[in-house]
Amino acid sequence: MSGPVFAGAVAGLVVGVLLTLGLVLAWRLARGSRELGSDSDRATFRTLHLASRAATHLRDGLDGDDVGRAARSLRQLLGADALAVVTAEGAVALDGGSTLEPDARRVAERVLATGRRHVESRDAGEGGDVADAVGAPVVAGGRVAGVVVAFAGTVRPPLVRATGEVAQWCAAQLELAELEASRTALAEAELRALRAQISPHFVYNALGAIASFISTDPERARDLVLDFADFTRYSFRGRGDFTTLADELRSIHSYVELERARFGERLAVTLQIAPESLTTVIPFLSVQPLVENAVRHGLEPKERGGTIVITARDEGTQTEITVEDDGVGMEPGVVRELLTSRGNEHVGLRNVDRRVRQLYGDDHALDIETAPGSGTLVRLRVPRSQPLHETEVSVP
Repeated sequence: MSGPVFAGAVAGLVVGVLLTLGLVLAWRLARGSRELGSDSDRATFRTLHLASRAATHLRDGLDGDDVGRAARSLRQLLGADALAVVTAEGAVALDGGSTLEPDARRVAERVLATGRRHVESRDAGEGGDVADAVGAPVVAGGRVAGVVVAFAGTVRPPLVRATGEVAQWCAAQLELAELEASRTALAEAELRALRAQISPHFVYNALGAIASFISTDPERARDLVLDFADFTRYSFRGRGDFTTLADELRSIHSYVELERARFGERLAVTLQIAPESLTTVIPFLSVQPLVENAVRHGLEPKERGGTIVITARDEGTQTEITVEDDGVGMEPGVVRELLTSRGNEHVGLRNVDRRVRQLYGDDHALDIETAPGSGTLVRLRVPRSQPLHETEVSVP
């Protein structure tokens, strides 16, 4: 091959490689642009990110420890030079403009007095801080809980409107937090009702059964006293809204031993528990009331008593727990009425149903299968993973 031909071939190869590299680079840049999205998409993502971060810091209210971090996110969201969150009591969380706290208080006082937005201008301070401010009320629960004050070199209409929208968004976060607190309080009230329901009925029967063995079988009476102590210690413990299935089953064992003292051979209980389900986190006192309901309303009215079967197994992302008895059963329509009524019958069943609905949603409501003379099966389903729910007692 002659020199000119060889040089031309090399030059062509180099050009081809450069073109290929250019095409690959252009393709990657185009792909990256598509993945990142348009300027509008990026602005939307940034807005959602800042709003989500601020919402997290507002969970404890405008006077919470994290409100300063919320102010930082809200300032970035508005694009303001500085932003203050002022409570109705006058506490100020300020981000940016360290000398602006007196101005924030003054604007907030005006807004609190009128309940309306307020815009004012002032001369720039010696430190060169921004001059104009706009304050908007945070109205939650029918009252002004605080004020959002945004500062900028010049407050224009878009910032005024945006500050008002941010104040309304803050109010919505506060009302959501109050709603969550109300739901928690309701769940605690339902738990207290369960404990109160257990106390008079069960304690009377248990003590009567223990007394009947004191003279005839002192050793049995002693064991029953220990079972009674274990059961009441678990049921009336001071803290912990959640427990493990293993801990609840231990309490159920004590309960069943006390009921057997009354029923004798008329009561049999069978456990079919998958080992991996023992560590499942469940609402405290969610299975025991189902067992008590089976004893009181299923087997006690039946002359020959019967059997209760407790099962637990993992199914996908959930653990399914069932309590089944071969007692007298009831009409399915009666069950629906019991779960929605406020009567004194089946209080434990109704309270467990309400609590699991509050915790996990209506799709986790108790599933009850029953018919007259055919017994009753109650199915409880709880998520296997509950990272936000801590247990009071750990599994050994």
